[in-house]
Amino acid sequence: QVQLVESGGGLVQAGGTLRLSCAASGRTINRYHMGWFRQAPGKEREFVAAINWIGGNTFYADSVKGRFTISRDNAKNTVYLQMNSLKPEDTAVYYCNADAVFSKLQRGAPGAYWGQGTQVTVSS
Repeated sequence: QVQLVESGGGLVQAGGTLRLSCAASGRTINRYHMGWFRQAPGKEREFVAAINWIGGNTFYADSVKGRFTISRDNAKNTVYLQMNSLKPEDTAVYYCNADAVFSKLQRGAPGAYWGQGTQVTVSS
């Protein structure tokens, strides 16, 4: 089993940038494919981005393509989400997610393991 802890959230103005980190413990993340999801107030949790175990394949929600970049450093047991050109509609709690099966994340479905989330607020 793997434990996930997100960090890097905060308050930023529209057009700004943030980089989220997800640190894994318990097992090395090179056993897992990783993803980011988000949940805005009053809305369902939605897929943001996914990356396979070695980092060669990435997928993004249409709403963040060209603005967000997911990456990973297996030596540091950490996954990142670089968020550029942030918009007020990106405001949400962002969750790190992991699974041993990439096809789940590849189709936008959540994997088995979740972090506790980190709040991102984008002001207009």
